[in-house]
Amino acid sequence: MTDASSNPSPLYAKLLGETAQIGWPELERFFAQGKLIWVKSDLDLVSVAEAVANDDTTQVAQWLSSGLIERMQAETAADLSARDPELWAVVTSPWVCVQERN
Repeated sequence: MTDASSNPSPLYAKLLGETAQIGWPELERFFAQGKLIWVKSDLDLVSVAEAVANDDTTQVAQWLSSGLIERMQAETAADLSARDPELWAVVTSPWVCVQERN
């Protein structure tokens, strides 16, 4: 896994450059399609996107089983819609990894 203290991979650097702030209204259609991956604030959003893009099933499975990432649930979507917090997203087609910044 790449983190900020190590030398980032070319893919990490590319994904970092494609990461942007986004509002919930722009993400709703991806939620409706079941394509949003909710990333808990404990994780580096770009590292998650990198693992998904690299099809690192072992790492992704560990995060899923520990609850650090999940397919966005309806309750989370409703909360985001109501609050419209600061969100960041990066696309790793067909997925969109999303995280709330605190």
